[in-house]
Amino acid sequence: MKKTDNGKIPIKVGISACLLGDRVRWDAGHKKDRYITDILGAYFRFVPVCPEVEVGMGVPRESVRLVGDVSSPRMVGNKSREDWTDRMHEYIAKRLKQLEKYNFSGYILKKDSPSCGMERVRVYQKSGIPLKQGRGFFGGAIVDHFPDLPIEEEGRLNDPALRENFIVRVFAYSRLQDLFKGKFSRSEIVQFHTVHKYLLLAHSPKHYKILGRMVAQIKRYKPDNFKGQYIGSFMQALSVKSTISKNVNVMQHIVGFLKTYLDQKAKSDVIKVMENYRSGLVPLIVPLTLIKHYVKLHDIEYIKDQVYLDPHPEELMLRNHV
Repeated sequence: MKKTDNGKIPIKVGISACLLGDRVRWDAGHKKDRYITDILGAYFRFVPVCPEVEVGMGVPRESVRLVGDVSSPRMVGNKSREDWTDRMHEYIAKRLKQLEKYNFSGYILKKDSPSCGMERVRVYQKSGIPLKQGRGFFGGAIVDHFPDLPIEEEGRLNDPALRENFIVRVFAYSRLQDLFKGKFSRSEIVQFHTVHKYLLLAHSPKHYKILGRMVAQIKRYKPDNFKGQYIGSFMQALSVKSTISKNVNVMQHIVGFLKTYLDQKAKSDVIKVMENYRSGLVPLIVPLTLIKHYVKLHDIEYIKDQVYLDPHPEELMLRNHV
């Protein structure tokens, strides 16, 4: 397997087992996702979970559905109406404790599943008409139990922007786990925050300022409190959508460091390709590749260490499509 950007082989990500090709669905089938297994599988060590099998439903089995109140539905068999609600809740409480030990850096859930769906899961009313406003029992529990963990459904990973955002968050969360896995010093926090400056600004300038104040006032915090608040605010920042205008703003800041190194033609080339990106004529990878070339050529120390330039392995080609 290939190394991740921080040299680990590889980082752990929880996943609905059917997405890996495991034949655990009600009809003994699977929902293997080739992008997940063939592309992301080179960087992630997947830990498969199937709540319906693990709770004892078996394979093959009667399919289940959610019924009743959207906020607190019951899980019942489609034909028999056998009620699995209490058993599923008991299983989930135990399983979540077990999953804590894995120290996941992310989780991928099966969309639309009454057990694993993260959102817009059908909840059937007395009329028989479903409302797509529910959450799967297990998927909802994962979201609530691991509030900072990057979590996504496989269907949403087909969207290039959502896919890139999720993978940025997974690798960032892994770096945070490394930073805080033992005792940490103020200098380590300052360094970490410094190299993530432009990545944070590309998502949420507001959160960047909040995090900056935390780092400046770190001596006022107890270590565990600082760790929890910093990780929470950091992941909230990356959950904010990165936009073309924010990326252009960040690149303009970086180009500011290049001005004394570039002649007029080089400056014009960089500005032109940035404007082409702003206009939607080229993807983000184009101006970034040119900027990275000049940063490396002139060995600009402060910029070359910025995670924004390489937030995930370039082989994933995520910025070729955003």
